[in-house]
Formats: sequence, C-alpha cells, structure tokens
Amino acid sequence: MENGGLRPGDVVQVRSATEIMATLDDRGTLAGLPFMPEMVQHCGRTFVVDKRAERVCWMSVSRRVRDTVILGDLRCDGSGHDGCQEECRLLWNEAWLRQVGSEKPGSRDADYATQLVELVTRNTKQEIRSGDHGGQTYRCQYTELVRASQGLAVWDPRTYLRELTSGNVPFSRFLRVIARAAFEESLHGLGLAVTDVPVRGSRTALIPVPALGLQPGEWVEVRSRREIEATLSPEGKYRGLWFDREMLPFCGKRFRVRQRVSRIIDYQTGRLIELKSDCVKLEGVTCSGDLSLGRWFCPRAIYPYWRECWLRRVDGPGASP
Repeated sequence: MENGGLRPGDVVQVRSATEIMATLDDRGTLAGLPFMPEMVQHCGRTFVVDKRAERVCWMSVSRRVRDTVILGDLRCDGSGHDGCQEECRLLWNEAWLRQVGSEKPGSRDADYATQLVELVTRNTKQEIRSGDHGGQTYRCQYTELVRASQGLAVWDPRTYLRELTSGNVPFSRFLRVIARAAFEESLHGLGLAVTDVPVRGSRTALIPVPALGLQPGEWVEVRSRREIEATLSPEGKYRGLWFDREMLPFCGKRFRVRQRVSRIIDYQTGRLIELKSDCVKLEGVTCSGDLSLGRWFCPRAIYPYWRECWLRRVDGPGASP
C-alpha cells in the first residue's frame, strides 16, 4: 500500500533501547537513516504522529524517506553534535515505534540505553584529512538524508498526491499549494521568472548597521520588504545570509526572539560552522513549505535565520515601534 503504515494523528510509543539497538547496523543507521544520540531520551515515551516524511527538502529539492514519520514538534537539541543550533525536526523510522494499543509496551532498559548512546555517539563525527586540510565532520539525519531517501521528480504528480492521501495536508491547503506550484514551476522551467530569489537588493557595498544585541525573549518587529531590500545584495543576501522567500509573510509582524545562533552543521559538508555575524531565530516563525520552488509541502518547519538589520526592537506584541 503506497501510504501504508502510520498516519498523522496516530498515537505511538518510541520503542525501548533494546528494541531499537536490534534494528541498527554498526554505523547506528537503519536504511541509511541514523538514530541519533539526541533521540535516546525519548525511548519509551508516547507521542502523536504529525507528518509522514513524503516530501522532505534537502538543499531546495524534495526527497522521500520511506517508512518514516515526524512526531509532534520533536527537534534535535544538538547535545550530541557539539551544540548545533539548527533544531531540526527528528525523523523516526516506523521500526523504532509501536502504535499504542497494538502491542505490549516495551521495557525501559538503562543498560541498553547506555549501549545505544555509545553506538550512535561514536558514529556522529569523524576526523578527516584532505590534502593539507584536516578537521572533523559530523553525521546526522540531514547530512545522511540523500543516502536514506529517494529523489522526487518535480513533475511527478504522485509525489504531491501522497501528501493528500497520507493525511499530511487537508484538501483546501493541497489545492492552494498545488496550484501555486504548477504555475511557478512552469514559469521557472521556461525561464520566464526567477522566483527562487524573492528579494533582490541593489547594494554593492556592505552597509554598516549598528548591532541590536537581541536576546531570547525580547520582542521584535520584522521590517518591511522595502526596508529589507535596501540591505540586500543583487543576490538577495546580507553578510552571506540569504533572505528566503518563506520569510516574506512575516514582514511587518511581531515575534519574540527564540535564540541567538552561533553554530550549525552544514548538511553538505558535515562541518560545524561558527557564525561570526549576528543571527537570530524567532518564536513560531518557521518555513511553511507552501511558497518555495522544490520545497512544496516540506514538513521540516525549519526556523529561518534573521539578521538584526531586518528587525527592529519593540516593547511588546501590541506596542508601537
């Protein structure tokens, strides 16, 4: 059955460390998908399935991770990857879960939990040397996503229909997004529109902007599109950070600062990147997967990164700037 297995809304329990250990190879993976150290703490706990991993974006293309779901809003806390602050949603192979009521619950085995942590931790990083350059690379579910998934063709209607038949999206959203996707992918394919860069600036030199020094919990208002455009290069970037199309709907709205971001793992290289310039995430502000070429319906709900010059500090949600 094409959309067999768990569906959004199903209640599941994460299997015990003993059971999960039995599914993993010596690299701590199942069908190429790593079970990560950050996931061990959830063994034995109960969650609700939020989405099936039918159209997961990776570098602006969609990929299908078979027999895999996303639970609630469980995210990686980076504790097993030297403090990576990406906060990716965790991917769960169905073999790591049991539907509540379908089987006898597993036991919590502290000894096996320790062994599971050891197995998956020793596979999270490796030393590399290439020519005169050495260093350390990291492995996580998203650095390994290509190995654990299959690529999806942009014009294959089955890949979109699975979003509907799996229960991932309601019919009204499906119609709205599929109409936009058909229109904009057609224009893009014909070279009639360049829609992957939503806001192109005309700045040719870096404009110094006083740092706000924003901290978690503070209120900010996202500046207008025109104000943000004034900070951007013709490539749509400020200090190397791209202003994404999924960020446009938040212009003019107010949010709390969630976190300052200083280190993330690059999915392509596996290297830990230290961010030198100001960068923050905002509470409740995530990528919808409804607006972007190649990422239609993506369930990852990634937190976009914001430069402080795209924001202004305000007193609260209803205060005047």
